[in-house]
Amino acid sequence: MTKTKAGLNTIFTVAIFIALASLDYTVIGLFPPLFSTIASSINVHISAMGSISAITILFTALSSIAWGYLADKGNRKRLIIIGTLIWSVSLFLSSLSQSYFHLVIFQIFTGLGLGCNSTIGFSVLTDYVPKRFLGTIMSLWGLSQGFGCIAGSIMAPIVSSKFGWRMPFIIISFLGVLFIFLYFFIKEPVKGAAEPELKGIELDSYNYNISFLSIKNILTKKSNVWLMIQGFFLNITLGTLLWLPTLYASKIRAQGFSEDTSIIAASYFYALFQLGGLSSTFFGYLGDKLQKKTLRARALLTGSLIFLIIPLYISIFIIPLNNLTLPDGGGAFSILLSLFGQIIRNPWVLSIFLLSILASAAQSANIPNWLALITDVNLPEHRATSFSISNFVNGVARSSGNAFIGIVLGIISSYFDEPNNYIITMIVFQLFVIPSVIAYYKVSKNSKRDITKVRSILRKRAKNIS
Repeated sequence: MTKTKAGLNTIFTVAIFIALASLDYTVIGLFPPLFSTIASSINVHISAMGSISAITILFTALSSIAWGYLADKGNRKRLIIIGTLIWSVSLFLSSLSQSYFHLVIFQIFTGLGLGCNSTIGFSVLTDYVPKRFLGTIMSLWGLSQGFGCIAGSIMAPIVSSKFGWRMPFIIISFLGVLFIFLYFFIKEPVKGAAEPELKGIELDSYNYNISFLSIKNILTKKSNVWLMIQGFFLNITLGTLLWLPTLYASKIRAQGFSEDTSIIAASYFYALFQLGGLSSTFFGYLGDKLQKKTLRARALLTGSLIFLIIPLYISIFIIPLNNLTLPDGGGAFSILLSLFGQIIRNPWVLSIFLLSILASAAQSANIPNWLALITDVNLPEHRATSFSISNFVNGVARSSGNAFIGIVLGIISSYFDEPNNYIITMIVFQLFVIPSVIAYYKVSKNSKRDITKVRSILRKRAKNIS
């Protein structure tokens, strides 16, 4: 294969896996705007819908451990095809659900399939992307996830208003089938191909594989432990942010608008207010640059920025959407145009918009630098497994946040009406960010030693192979 052809194949493969990262988050993003519609359709209270999102996230995270271990052992291309087939079929079956029980069962299998997306995508990218660009590329991967969530939250109410809540699920399931076709044209990288310490050796001779004994080393490595703790607490909070469209819809209804208008406008608000996430690429690049000066930089940078989301999100929750002007009963496009006008003319909407840009920007620093840290502190043959275990912890936390917010909301709703019940509930869950920031400081104190050890092991292996 010529260098040009190999380069194009690499670009194609990286692009496919970056695009793939958006799909599992699109699935998750479908639910929040449709909570009330689905709940009404299958005759359950809206608070029960939090459990559906929690189940999807939990089983996605749980299955990612198995997918990660298999990815470290063997053929990742075959695995991604199997996993995508599972979630595509299950998501289509979810669209046919006639009861809460049906939806739960099909979402369990959807989650089992979705677990392959991020785990195998992470494994492939870390073997393709040179270390000096790792944070930047991982930011694009994280940005794709954010885009998927936004795309799901926008597409769901628009499509459902015309064709019902089931159609968005059908559309995404067919996109999954399209990706299965594209997978046949990707090239799987050799493990360790992006490691500078292994440069110049015949990588086909790099035959180090994970074993069950390796899992103990992964779980006892201090950097991994603190990254898991950090991810657990932060993702409890992030899991509850899926309720932002519900909060916005409640605030809009409080202004006297209809249910349909409130749902569509809330979805647009949610999408527009996530635009700060586009700065993820900058923070990934900044992490790459600062990490060259000190191996503590990524963790310290990210912890500092994550701390800022507490006051920013609390302010967003509290500020009302007063003097809101929307074409009640109008089409989705006319509502969107009206919202743009409100951002310019309405100081309440403008304030929330600016604060949301800052909050989503600060939050966006987490994914690229967290992924880069997981990569740096683990050996190539351990990375998919270490990522999947950490991702499982994150998923448990996100699903817990989704499940518990429904419980807390039920309690607080006994004392406060809408939208104050949502505001108070979501403020409470911001407190979990504090231990996450502390954990990042602990990561900064341990990562230098663990990164140095990984580099030393790789250099020794390179000498033995050559």
